[in-house]
Amino acid sequence: MLGANLMWGLMAPIVKLVLASGMIAPLLLVDFRMAGAAILFWLTSLFMPKEHVPLPDILRLFGAGMLGVFFNQGCFIVGVSLTTPSEASLVTTTMPMWVMLLAWIILHEPISMKKAGGIVLGAAGAIILMLGNSSTSTGASNPPLGDFIILMAQLSYALYLTLYRNFIRKYSLVTIMKWMFLSASVVSLPLSAKMLLSTAWADISVIEWWGAAAVVIGATYIAYICVMIGQKNLRPTIVGMYNYIQPIVATGVGIWLGLDRFSLVKGVAVALIFSGVWLVTVSRSLPSDKISADS
Repeated sequence: MLGANLMWGLMAPIVKLVLASGMIAPLLLVDFRMAGAAILFWLTSLFMPKEHVPLPDILRLFGAGMLGVFFNQGCFIVGVSLTTPSEASLVTTTMPMWVMLLAWIILHEPISMKKAGGIVLGAAGAIILMLGNSSTSTGASNPPLGDFIILMAQLSYALYLTLYRNFIRKYSLVTIMKWMFLSASVVSLPLSAKMLLSTAWADISVIEWWGAAAVVIGATYIAYICVMIGQKNLRPTIVGMYNYIQPIVATGVGIWLGLDRFSLVKGVAVALIFSGVWLVTVSRSLPSDKISADS
């Protein structure tokens, strides 16, 4: 889990660097990530036990791929192009709150007072970050919009976890990932076909190619494998706490590269979001929550 969250924390500043010259557009990097990860997971599946996936389940995996990969990862990369690395990674830590809220709305799972308080604190922090920090951000063209788009990415993934919680346990992680990333690639590539044809591939620098490779191989393929191993050996509460590593890494690297800076408003937002996620993560589960806590 430490390895996965370190790579995810590094991803935001790496994405900023890859997109900085304008040679690689955000949607093009989305294509790289989806298609690259799809190829890697399909190659990995050749060395794994075979799992038959009937057509109805392939269609369900298509829907899961739209929420869990296409909208989630697409919105994240587009959002990062507009905001700073620290804000992008900070918004991603709100994931446990949105999962809890959507489970309450869709699955009618009860929420304890402590978890409800955590959701309120975290939401307040996210609102402060999006609405009150635009004047103090550097290296970002539109931080409020970028933060909002990344928030939509988290809500998309939370919706995926809520709607497909039981279904994704039916198959191994590699089987789930290869079909989800393939589904996302099938939708993404045609939408950016003109961009793929018009890109000046010869003008893309070696550093930008290495950055794109780090996003695909490190922050996607290897990170998902690390999470798979970590989730099998750690309690869900501990797994959730590792999310705090991402904004720390992203902020430190972003400031070092001159892509970011810290401010009082951002500090207040950090305190509220961290407090909210901490309350949601460590509060005792209600009897009806135990299934979701083990997911």
